[in-house]
Amino acid sequence: ETYAVFISLGIVSLVVAVASCYQLHCVEHFNQRYQAFLLSTPNLPQTLNSNMIVNNVIPFDPIPLEKVYVNLRSVERSVDLLTSTLIKRQSPAQLLHWTLKALSLTDLTTLSGDDTRANVERLCFRAAYPFPERLAEPKDYGQVHTAAVCVYPSRVGDAYKALGALKRLDQIQIAAVATGFPSGQYPLHSRLAEITYAIEQGATEIDIVVDRSLVLNGKWNQLYEEIVKMREACGDKAHLKTILGIGECGTMVNVYKASMVAMMAGSDFIKTSTGKEAVNATLPVGLVMIRAIQEFYRLTGKKIGLKPAGGVRTVKDAVAWMIMIKETLGEQWLTPELFRFGASGLLDDVEKQYYSLSKQLRK
Repeated sequence: ETYAVFISLGIVSLVVAVASCYQLHCVEHFNQRYQAFLLSTPNLPQTLNSNMIVNNVIPFDPIPLEKVYVNLRSVERSVDLLTSTLIKRQSPAQLLHWTLKALSLTDLTTLSGDDTRANVERLCFRAAYPFPERLAEPKDYGQVHTAAVCVYPSRVGDAYKALGALKRLDQIQIAAVATGFPSGQYPLHSRLAEITYAIEQGATEIDIVVDRSLVLNGKWNQLYEEIVKMREACGDKAHLKTILGIGECGTMVNVYKASMVAMMAGSDFIKTSTGKEAVNATLPVGLVMIRAIQEFYRLTGKKIGLKPAGGVRTVKDAVAWMIMIKETLGEQWLTPELFRFGASGLLDDVEKQYYSLSKQLRK
């Protein structure tokens, strides 16, 4: 009996020795373990508030990690088929829609060594008012904003005060990178302490980084256990986004497996990169992560979010990602609860395209 996942031509296929009977056995086996776990742990956090769903931890199961194959050339062809033609067909009105959608899905980020309180205050104001009043359409000014701001734990307090002064704490989330960002090469106790500190300062989302050495050495159970502890540290006070650092995972197969482990361990989002690696968010790696999300959804019925970060600098880049999400996971995933961009420079091009497209449509 074998369990193989092929990612080829945009289709995830289950290849089994006993055909569909074994596939049903695998799903039934996974669901039985999942339901038994939920019954045995009734106090796991379910929601942050009435609008947010928190992913539960489920038991580690190695079966979805067995015999995984990724045909990279087929993945690249699939990405091209999914995005290139559709992007060219967009009208100015559609592009304006996508531009504002990209803005609403952005975690506006500053992660520089010279970040100051003033930098964070400017970031928060721009997140709340991305277009100057004199240039924005009246219907858009003060109404459109980013999904979140993302800062270091030491700057969360500054972001909390700034968004509070702007009366936007209920609209714009505060995300903090943590757990030894960007390397993840710190003792576990200090990584967990960072999570606790960030939440105490006002963070509502925690972007953790995995220890890539666990991925490279195939220590999936240990990776799972570490992320579970990070999920527990977040409790019911913060969403958990798990950064895989795909440029340092070695292979696409490792990216797929790390995605599955992160979701089992309670991640609300899986995120491509820290933005500090040599290779960050690419569409092919995004498609591999999407296939993992689809498979996890098939097995558990749970929707997990995706966050590409690093390399998404233009509206054209963002549109390609959003079209790929729409064509694979469906439009229901194109909400801040299930899809985000991690970006510091994207907003510059959003502003430029917004003015240009609005002007075209007024003619």
